[in-house]
Amino acid sequence: MNPSPQPGSAKSKVLRRAAFATTAIVALSLAMFGAGREFPARAEAPLPATAQNFAAPASFAPLVERVAPAVVNVSTTQKVDATAMSDDDAPQFPPGSPFNDLMKRFFQQQQRGSAPQKVTSLGSGFIIDPSGYVVTNNHVVGNASAIKVIMSDGKELPAKLVGRDAKTDLALLKVNAGHPLPYVEFGDSDKSKVGDWVVAVGNPFGLGGTVTAGIVSARGRNLNSGPFDDYLQVDAPINRGNSGGPLFDIQGRVIGINSAIISPNGGSVGVGFAIPATLAKPVIGALKTSGKVDRGWLGVQIQQVTPEIADNLGLDKPRGALVAAATPDAPAAKAGVRQGDVIVAYGGKAVDAMHDLPRLVAETHAGTAVDITVWRDGREVPLHATIAQMKDDQQQVASNEDSDSDASSHAYGLALAPLNEATRQRFDVPKEVRGVLIVGVQDGGPAAEQGLQPGDVIEKVGRDDVTSPSQVKGHLKQEAHNGKKSALLLVNRHGNSIYVALGLANS
Repeated sequence: MNPSPQPGSAKSKVLRRAAFATTAIVALSLAMFGAGREFPARAEAPLPATAQNFAAPASFAPLVERVAPAVVNVSTTQKVDATAMSDDDAPQFPPGSPFNDLMKRFFQQQQRGSAPQKVTSLGSGFIIDPSGYVVTNNHVVGNASAIKVIMSDGKELPAKLVGRDAKTDLALLKVNAGHPLPYVEFGDSDKSKVGDWVVAVGNPFGLGGTVTAGIVSARGRNLNSGPFDDYLQVDAPINRGNSGGPLFDIQGRVIGINSAIISPNGGSVGVGFAIPATLAKPVIGALKTSGKVDRGWLGVQIQQVTPEIADNLGLDKPRGALVAAATPDAPAAKAGVRQGDVIVAYGGKAVDAMHDLPRLVAETHAGTAVDITVWRDGREVPLHATIAQMKDDQQQVASNEDSDSDASSHAYGLALAPLNEATRQRFDVPKEVRGVLIVGVQDGGPAAEQGLQPGDVIEKVGRDDVTSPSQVKGHLKQEAHNGKKSALLLVNRHGNSIYVALGLANS
């Protein structure tokens, strides 16, 4: 299930993984679920919570002394073809500096004829089992040719990769120390509240064990990094090298795996993100059992319901997941889910936002029958689906409506043209896409405000197929005449279907 790209969105923030490597800092990809089992509770009694939740503890030292031995450094070695390295890896100077071109040419010359080189990366991890199972981030281990775990006492142990899950950015390692190892247990991140104390332990910048403290700043953060985003946001400083390290509650239980930061400069500015323990536990359990994660699959392409879309569809507020496309013969299509439906409940649980649905479906076992509620034509419609197993690469669907040819025209800040051989070639529109081509967008107009752009293809206005510019104009005029503030357009952009609520007022 793939969330559709949102029109008009632009990321001004810089999202960085918290791992340290000799190569460049890379952007994040993360999150989520699968089936598995929880790990046995630790034998020791947890540390007592503070008497008053709002009072700062006298010291975090007792907690740190207890958990620190189970926190490790993860060091990986990877062979990299120097000729395949990006120019972005070259030293950067201020924009416009003559040194930029000079360093780029030097960097490229150094790459030519170079033999594969070894690149070492550092991250963090934590032991969850006395037999030596270690949790870390998938991006920490990457495609490593060798992995070693460095204990808090400095002892180095070779590690074996048990399994990894790119969709959640989690990985499980195994070391053999020849004796039981200290370990920590997962807590219940669902019980953590904004304002609760947290302690992050890891290995930033390869300095060795480092401890920082802060509070939970927010829950359920969606960073648009993947289909299963549901992060804990914390203000405990998290830097490069903290990736894969544990985030502890005041009782010394792991409630998150530190994974990413938002930063303009690569360092901590107090905006860090951790994968919640309740999402990580099933994934780790599945990796421990079978080395992989199986997820449920519904077969829909979805997008967020904006206030404009909610108003157009008659929803009381923006909620649910708008179905931009339903894969033929997939569980959703077989259950009667249609393009334009808004899934507002799944398996008896409300779908408050788009990113809720992928997580709910993913943790459903294949073959399970679930109740689904969709909003359609101003009312809720109950449906029933039997969930299938997600494959590694689910196919996307495209529309197949017919089109005709008439002259280009303008409407509501859009310049429209029919799809023909010439316009398809000019805007690289696939043959199977049918609709009306956008060839221009008026600056500052309602179309530009919604992120529409030349090359987009309008497939539907409301629930009606459109095949000519005159049809688009006619439908928009009719929607405005009916008193609608916006018209819902189904737009195909580079093979992906998205809904856009085009404002009609003052147009």
